[in-house]
Amino acid sequence: MSENSADTLDIVLMKAGRTKIRYPAEVIADDGTVVTVRAPWAADGVRDFGFVRFEPGDVFTEHYWRDRWYAVKEVRTSTGVLKGWYCDVTRPAVRNGATLTVEDLDLDLWCSADGGTILRLDEDEFTQSGLATRDPEAASKALSALDELERLARAGAPLSPPPPSPATEPAAPSDR
Repeated sequence: MSENSADTLDIVLMKAGRTKIRYPAEVIADDGTVVTVRAPWAADGVRDFGFVRFEPGDVFTEHYWRDRWYAVKEVRTSTGVLKGWYCDVTRPAVRNGATLTVEDLDLDLWCSADGGTILRLDEDEFTQSGLATRDPEAASKALSALDELERLARAGAPLSPPPPSPATEPAAPSDR
């Protein structure tokens, strides 16, 4: 299955069985494994994490895998300056028509544009979520995904797949 065009998807981020956020995004590519979309910062106002600020005008190029337990969001300013990558540990993405749904598993990783700041985030929330008790297999996959993202970031490996070539079908991303 390959779907490429200037169509849109509703991105639905679920957390603890509820919709955390829902927003429209432009589809850049869908090769059957990875769905890549682009969307402006979807929340109201500025969110200052201390290590990065997300604000109106920021543009997120988001990569969702159907076979991996994470999503990677490349974050740029409105002028195109790369801020870094915000990585969500999630269950594999599910696309149903014009909706792409992912379940947030609380763990996150931030990697600054220069690779100098790599932070594991929300491990306390993950522990408090009780996932390890409710679904030990999912908890194990979530922790492995966070470890993989951190290993890739520290090795300087690309966190997001290369952009698709406009002249050809997008290639499936390597296993890195």
